[in-house]
Amino acid sequence: MIEAISTVAPALEGRPAASQRWSKATFLHWRVEASVLAPLLPAGVRPDEHDGSSWVGLIAFYLDRATLLGSPPVPYFGAFTEINVRLYAVDEQGRRGVVFLSLEASRLAAVLAARAAFSIPYFWSRTSMAEHDGLVDYRAVRHLGAGASRIVARPGTEAVSGDATADFLTARWALFATRFGRTTYLRNHHEPWPLVAAELELLDDTLLARAGIPGLADRAPDSVLYSAGVTTWFGRPRR
Repeated sequence: MIEAISTVAPALEGRPAASQRWSKATFLHWRVEASVLAPLLPAGVRPDEHDGSSWVGLIAFYLDRATLLGSPPVPYFGAFTEINVRLYAVDEQGRRGVVFLSLEASRLAAVLAARAAFSIPYFWSRTSMAEHDGLVDYRAVRHLGAGASRIVARPGTEAVSGDATADFLTARWALFATRFGRTTYLRNHHEPWPLVAAELELLDDTLLARAGIPGLADRAPDSVLYSAGVTTWFGRPRR
């Protein structure tokens, strides 16, 4: 049986391994057939579906106040703009989670640490976020190899609550990753996202295509949401 979608996160077991603040987050999502996404997922998980399709997310936000194993917030290296490409999956036990295809970050130390500790596919990029005229402007350009994105969004004021699609896309309390040839399961915990509707003003992106989903950035997203942010705690990876 697949676990139910809930905007309230279950409690973590044991001491958190890390924490982060995610602020000024814009969520862009597209419907994509599950059969197209299945080959991109780790072993033992399959595409999670909602309203007749699976979904691809392009998510941009500012990350700061990062801690590791109970440390104080890490200055400089624990603060940066991130843009990630993610999918939605469910494992054989019915547990739901996200699968990151790529994550862009401007701090090389953070990129190397995330890859080493959790096998999360971070890429070293020049990233930034700026606000002007009611818009939020996110940018990322990889230092090594091709890959870039610019997202300009206009957050609205209309709160989004009780929307089944928004809950499916944002109420995610775990991630799946491949580590040493095995699929791992990493839990997280945060307060419910305070979501509002948003408008996409500009998208110039090659990260989706680089992640294995060409042509997606050429059409309008099926969902655009924005959140002021949450503080997130992470458990320890499990096989």
